[in-house]
Parts: sequence; C-alpha cells; structure tokens
Amino acid sequence: METDLSGFDIDAPRWDQGTFLGRVKHFFNITDPRTVLVPERRLDWAKVTVERSRVGAVPPGTQVEQLLYAKKLYDSAFHPDTGEKMNVIGRMSFQVPGGMIITGFMLHFYRTMPAVIFWQWVNQSFNALVNYTNRNAASPTSVRQMAFSYLTATTTAVATAVGMNMLTKRAPPLVCRWVPFAAVAAANCVNIPMMRQQELIQGISVKDKNHNEVGHSQRAAAIGITQVVISRITMAAPGMILLPVLMERLETLHFMKKAKVLHAPLQVALSGCFLLFMVPVACGLFPQTCTLSGHLLDVCVPSTLPVILGG
Repeated sequence: METDLSGFDIDAPRWDQGTFLGRVKHFFNITDPRTVLVPERRLDWAKVTVERSRVGAVPPGTQVEQLLYAKKLYDSAFHPDTGEKMNVIGRMSFQVPGGMIITGFMLHFYRTMPAVIFWQWVNQSFNALVNYTNRNAASPTSVRQMAFSYLTATTTAVATAVGMNMLTKRAPPLVCRWVPFAAVAAANCVNIPMMRQQELIQGISVKDKNHNEVGHSQRAAAIGITQVVISRITMAAPGMILLPVLMERLETLHFMKKAKVLHAPLQVALSGCFLLFMVPVACGLFPQTCTLSGHLLDVCVPSTLPVILGG
C-alpha cells in the first residue's frame, strides 16, 4: 500500500515551535546522542532523501516514517545554512557525550590548580569547536576573530576558576565545588558575544510579517546573543550546581569512601543524565524565530509593525 506524499512538507516542524514544549520535543529529536553512531553512508542517504523530498522526487513506496527519520539525521549532522556535513564533535547531538565527560572531570578535578587550568582549557576548546561548527553562514567570522574569541574565553574561564579557587580556600568544600560553574558561566558571557561580534557590528536581518527584509538591526542581534548566553548557562547550571551537592553527600557514605576510584566515573555518568534533558530544554527556551515590535529595534519601520528575527 503506497502512502500519499503529495502534501508532505519535510521542512515543516513536527511540533508547534511557538510553544516551549514543542521546541523541547524538536530539540530532543535532533540532539539525540544516538545519531552520533549512525554510519556515514546512512547520513548521506538521509541528505539525498531530504533533498529529493524537497523537490517532490521521493522514490515510490517511501513511507512518512522514513522521511521523518531522514530529516532527523539530516538536522543532526548537516549545517542548516550550507548543507555541509558537520564534524562529529561539533554537532549538537555530541553535546551530551562530549559535555558529560568534560563536565564530570571539571567537577571532579577541582582541587589542584593544574587540573583546574587543564579542564577549563579543554572545555573552552570544545565550546570553540561547537561554535565554529554551528556558525551563522550569513554572518561569517574570520579566523582571527575566532582565535581572539577562543583566547579571550579561555583566559576568562581560567582566570575566574583560579581566582575563585584562591578566594575560597577556607570556604566550605561545597562552595569550592561550585567554582567550575562560575568559570563556565563567565566564559559564556565573553565567548558568545565575541564569536558573534560581526552580528553586533553589522546587525542581523529583520523581516516583516510577510517575510520581506526591512533592514539590519544591531539591537536585534544583541537580543539574540543574550538569549544564546542565557541558554548556554541554563544548559550547564542544573548539573554543575546540583551535582556537587549530591556528590558531597554521597562521598560521606561508607562504600563511597572505600571506592574512591568510582567518584570520577559516577560524576561523568550523572553529568550525562543532566545534559540528556538540559540540552534540549536549554535549546528550546527561546524560539529560533521571534517577533518584536518595530519600536524596540533600530531599523526604520513603523513602531506598530511586528518584525521577525531569524534565530
């Protein structure tokens, strides 16, 4: 029995992107860490299938479920602007496996200065690769800008971690365990605006309700970048704030005192549990396309005219 695909739009969102729950479901789908293990030939099949569907050239007998799965793989592995296959480590679907290892070790090795510096450097290197991989093709960033952003964020993270470690030497152990989160939050406040500085300088495209471009707005860029910073900090916060509290209590248990070798793997695993939910939740905090009144922006449009900002 053949399925009628005449009215099927493969780019139409499966869930309402105007609601928080709909956005979370969308990002749960495309950040699924299992897609990292999908073979290259399967990803190539997904791209071909999506492109054929867009022009109405799907092979006879293709089912809707196959198209939806192809779109899931495509969204997880290919850049939305260029259509190029992204490197594995930089994909959003690698945020959970990559982030859980780095976060777990940052939270475990928080006592010695060399370990603090090393893991903050590893984290910022990972973030830089993710930012580069998912960069906005419409606002290209030069290699010089990316290098400066990377160095600035790394310096900020290391300086914050080292400085707070020195200030909290006599503080309760739990306070010391929260230092990595403070360093990560501070680095995000620097790294993201630096990586996207071209958008702040030149502005981003804004459109009216009919999707006609009405100009470029620096204020719109500032709003979008602020939302990204909030999302990134929200992504890290639960795991890096609650996990130290949990570990503080677990480490008082008799069997945990004897099995200290399990502390690091346990923190890595628990970090993964937090990120598995927080990656899609944080990504879904704000719509990728939002609507603002014209009077809030720095473009020449009537104050009552709503404008649309691309994500």
